[in-house]
Amino acid sequence: MDLYSVNGLPLHVLLVHLVVVLVPVTALAVLLAAVFPGVRRRLGIVLPALGLAVIVLVPLTSQAGAWLQARVAPTPLIGVHAGLGGALWPWTLSLGLLGVLVWLWHTVQDRRRRARPGTGRRAVNVLLVLLALGLGGVATWQTVLVGESGSRAIWQGSFSETPR
Repeated sequence: MDLYSVNGLPLHVLLVHLVVVLVPVTALAVLLAAVFPGVRRRLGIVLPALGLAVIVLVPLTSQAGAWLQARVAPTPLIGVHAGLGGALWPWTLSLGLLGVLVWLWHTVQDRRRRARPGTGRRAVNVLLVLLALGLGGVATWQTVLVGESGSRAIWQGSFSETPR
């Protein structure tokens, strides 16, 4: 039994779909939770769960990709894909941690709601929104670049534009 294959399919091929969906969904959830209290309350524990899922899934997908890369013919396009994939981790780690941080910050603030609001509260809220915009945007963009390069590495030159 191989850890990086499932029923004869490389695990990377399966996990990639989760990452491609989960990173932008997490980015959007973190942003909406940072901006809108109602969304934040409805998301509840889902927000940090999304963050933790991204933190776990991206390196697992990269490890499965390294396993797969060692088992296919080397090409420049696969090299580009692997390089872009390696650059995704710091952004998704930051995004995942930000999701947990937004949830923790607002959970503590909601419990202190009756207390006199501190002067730093608004500044922290603005900072969280800006971080959500920046980290979410970069993580999503990097995910798109990685996915596009992987698709290109697999499909470029292997199909016809017209039916045969």
